[in-house]
Amino acid sequence: MAVQVSESDQIKQFKEFLGTYNKVTENCFMDCVKDFTTRDVKPEESSCSESCLQKYLKMTQRISMRFQEYHIQQNEALAAKAGLLGQPR
Repeated sequence: MAVQVSESDQIKQFKEFLGTYNKVTENCFMDCVKDFTTRDVKPEESSCSESCLQKYLKMTQRISMRFQEYHIQQNEALAAKAGLLGQPR
């Protein structure tokens, strides 16, 4: 069964994505880029930026996994409370 997302929901999701992208970009830039005397990006700045983004992505992935685990536990607890688990069919 395909889930259809309304155009307004798609726009909202895209705005949230852009906000997150801009925030990560700004944070990593402020943390990593220190030398404005040259047009070139120094290797340490590039490495720092890549590490910053990787850390953010790993953190986001971990939070998503924990969030899913939490909801699975909550659903199992609700099912057990309702007497739906452990009953023979």
